[in-house]
Amino acid sequence: MNWVTTLRMIIILSTCFFFISVNGMMLFVLRSKPCFRETPRYILFTHMLLNDSIQLLISMLLYILAMLYLYLVRAVCAVLVLLYSTTFYNTPLNLAVMALERYIAICFPLRHSEMATPQRTGVAIAVVWFLGSVNHLIDVFVPLITEPSILLTPVFCTHVEIFMFKWQADTFQGFTAFYFVSVGLILVFTYVAIMLEARSVSSDKASVTKARNTVLLHTIQLCLCLTSFLYRVIEALLASMVDVSVFIHLRYMNFIVLLILPRCLSPLIYGLRDESLKTIFKYYLNCGSKKIKPVRNFY
Repeated sequence: MNWVTTLRMIIILSTCFFFISVNGMMLFVLRSKPCFRETPRYILFTHMLLNDSIQLLISMLLYILAMLYLYLVRAVCAVLVLLYSTTFYNTPLNLAVMALERYIAICFPLRHSEMATPQRTGVAIAVVWFLGSVNHLIDVFVPLITEPSILLTPVFCTHVEIFMFKWQADTFQGFTAFYFVSVGLILVFTYVAIMLEARSVSSDKASVTKARNTVLLHTIQLCLCLTSFLYRVIEALLASMVDVSVFIHLRYMNFIVLLILPRCLSPLIYGLRDESLKTIFKYYLNCGSKKIKPVRNFY
């Protein structure tokens, strides 16, 4: 540990804690009003905030362990990696569900209240967690079945340490490509469908335009998620191109820009775009010193 390492840790921790605090305040706002608790779109946004906050917390923990060169028992490391990887995949899957909810609201407005209920939204979130964790549960149970004693050995906690066989890494890459291609296709489909609906004379132009912009925003959020996959590629390129002393600094910047900032900014941008949520958020941010002005419904 030296002053450079300490400064880096302070920057990382302060950044993560700041955005986790903002997410926490948004979560408080979303839970404070029945209209937010009972609306599928806000339920899904609440899930996104909670999911990204968990991922930021685990990212901070893994970063501290790496900086201090601390080893963990493989079983504990497997649990941390499972939570991190699951929340990582939950983000694009949650975006797909949010886009489908907007698609139903615009293209099937008369059936939206029937199809997009709070109960069905809860089921959708459960499916998201199942799909996000199924591949990583396999990675956890493989050593438990084949060689249980290895779970008690100390390791430097990374995702690679969980892999025991080459097919696990190949399966991981396959699931990653499948999830992101599937989510990308869903976003393209919902955006095109909403665009076609916008041409209908009987459509509510304002609602359609807002829904179209929301799906477009989901696409931008998906692109932010995809930047995380560039981390290892850029890291490998930097390691082969620059000196070790320079690589250490560039690797730190790579970690902040590609892994931390996308998770911090995505919920913040989406949340503050919503007029209803932004108004109440400002109210609590000012400790209730300003009156809330009525706003038009986002739908």
